[in-house]
Amino acid sequence: MPRSPRRQSPDATRESNPATHTVSQAPDKAAAVLAGAREIFLALGFSAATTDMIQQAAGVSKSTVYSHYPNKEALFTAMVEAECEYALQTVRNLKFSDKDLESILEESARAYLDIVLSPESLALYRVVVAEAPRFPELARRFYVAGPGAMNGMVAELLDRATSKEELDFSSVGRDAAAALFVNMVRGEAQMQSLTHPNSRPSAAQRDRWVREAVASFLLAFRKFKTRVRR
Repeated sequence: MPRSPRRQSPDATRESNPATHTVSQAPDKAAAVLAGAREIFLALGFSAATTDMIQQAAGVSKSTVYSHYPNKEALFTAMVEAECEYALQTVRNLKFSDKDLESILEESARAYLDIVLSPESLALYRVVVAEAPRFPELARRFYVAGPGAMNGMVAELLDRATSKEELDFSSVGRDAAAALFVNMVRGEAQMQSLTHPNSRPSAAQRDRWVREAVASFLLAFRKFKTRVRR
């Protein structure tokens, strides 16, 4: 399932920015409705959004909306599922060079922060957490596609280090160590961004978060306590 696309004007023929996702040039009413839903839900949340708003944002008739999605709940579910699929594919597509362990962990941390600190990801996080009691299964799938997928990818990276006898996870286990690393990377950065919506962290601040997380992780689990870069 592709990520729910942004609404695009019918006469748009210019190239799309590769960093964004847009409705394809071919007419696709379902995609237009999903794009409108994404725009409204991420801006207003579930409760404040209405199908009339979504219809207007999508530029389609109300009958078109209901022909694809019977109610607002179905629209919200489809939008979050599309975003989860996009997040999952983004994590799976991350590639890292065959460098030393410290460099690989720093690359993975920077790539993950790029995902979780994007305005779209922060907006989606707010909406999903707010509606988790109403949509518990959807919230669970959001976790699996985002943090859960990243935990798994880091665990695979750590397998390489374990096979080379660089790290020792006997105290907690590999999977717990991977989750710990992901939380160290995301925790403060995401919390600051969520609670300070008008102030984005600088590149220097993000780099400091990454280096501190990697240094602390290696200090805890490296077999031979060599000095790590700061």
